[in-house]
Amino acid sequence: MTDRIETTPDPVRFTEATMAYDRTPALTRVDGRVPAGQAVALVGPNGGGKSTLIKAVLGLVPVVAGAVTVAGRRPAAARAFVGYVPQAANLDPEFPVTARQVVLMGRYRLIGRLRRPGRRDRAAADEALAVVGLADRAHARFGALSGGQRQRVLLARALSAQPPILVLDEPFNGVDAVSQEALIDALVRAKDAGTAVLVSTHDLAVAQRLCEQTCLVNRRQFAFGDTESALTPELLCACYGGQVLELDAGRLVVTPG
Repeated sequence: MTDRIETTPDPVRFTEATMAYDRTPALTRVDGRVPAGQAVALVGPNGGGKSTLIKAVLGLVPVVAGAVTVAGRRPAAARAFVGYVPQAANLDPEFPVTARQVVLMGRYRLIGRLRRPGRRDRAAADEALAVVGLADRAHARFGALSGGQRQRVLLARALSAQPPILVLDEPFNGVDAVSQEALIDALVRAKDAGTAVLVSTHDLAVAQRLCEQTCLVNRRQFAFGDTESALTPELLCACYGGQVLELDAGRLVVTPG
């Protein structure tokens, strides 16, 4: 693919950023960056601010203190630089559209919604489906795919426009092992191509495997740095508010206390 939109050395930067709803702070003093060619895991309990931070990057939540910049711009002015991957569970599986048609939707930012996709767009969609291991399901109805396959199609949709920044909202929730591996492999390829990746996840093993950095949040930032230093038992216990950590075959697991 050759359509990549170029961005700055720091695709996403948080500078003591506080986000709020109706002026009520939801997440405070986030400070760190998502460099090109690296992935940052967004980790924390439900309701702790992960979705708020993602919405701030997408320009959907006001930043009331500090700053969030995306491709050197205000987030609302930088949406063309961001490929967003929502949770597949949030989409209507009954919508009559094929996997390939879903992926082609990712090309609209380049061709406009009123133009028909051309040969180059179809080739980009087919390549993106191949990257996530679903070339053979291009003409399958999206709703007939498994949950993990639908999640892979949504990643392919984002990849088809080759954005310099990828933002993913819990892409590994409820997916099968094959789809998890396909998602990880595709994200590693994206990083190797210079893409900056911000991904929220509850799977600490995935964070350790995929992400160079981790942002640990629960209404405020507990850590933002290299994953090994951020995902310590002490910091995770503090962030999750009294929950207990156990080691399971060398993996950190958060369990209710």
